[in-house]
Amino acid sequence: MAKKRQDSDPWADAINHLKSKESRLVPLIEKVGPCGLRPKEDHLATLAHSIIAQQISAKAAQSIFSKVEAAMNSPWKPEELNRLDDELLESCGVSPQKRGYLASLFEHVRSGRLHLTDMRKLDDESVISELTQVKGIGRWTAEMFLIFALNRPDVLPMADLGIKSGLQRLFELDEHPSAEAGIDLTRHWRPYRSIGSWYLWRMFD
Repeated sequence: MAKKRQDSDPWADAINHLKSKESRLVPLIEKVGPCGLRPKEDHLATLAHSIIAQQISAKAAQSIFSKVEAAMNSPWKPEELNRLDDELLESCGVSPQKRGYLASLFEHVRSGRLHLTDMRKLDDESVISELTQVKGIGRWTAEMFLIFALNRPDVLPMADLGIKSGLQRLFELDEHPSAEAGIDLTRHWRPYRSIGSWYLWRMFD
């Protein structure tokens, strides 16, 4: 029976851990239900989405990315990236700055300087080190990749506004916690801070 439960909910152990360690999360977890994180196989598309999503709402990001994605076959292939030229990206609503970031990503992938197929073999910090070589990919974007593409279980993206707002609300703080404070507040969530983060995001759905 335990195996069946684990098969149907890969994050069952994580949820049980969070419930046992953080009583403040229990009502949110019970309201939202099982964690919906699942690995994304199209790593190139996932990174492009993360770049587009920088500093705009999730709804706006999805609207823009859907238009971009419509021009591509799935999964995205390096040899087909010429479809996403500057004119098309502009027509989809991608800003000039982010078009430059996407161009850098595509160039790194085409040239072989970035091997997305190898990401699963690397530890979290090595993945971040590899990805942040691309112009426009900072730690936040790399952490989104770790969480949403690779489903690494213990990432706490303290540069994310939703996470800071969620922690402020959860712990009834007067202001957003600093990165150091956020790490201290969630130390007992380890090794499942990604799943805790996913529930904090659901707080604002």
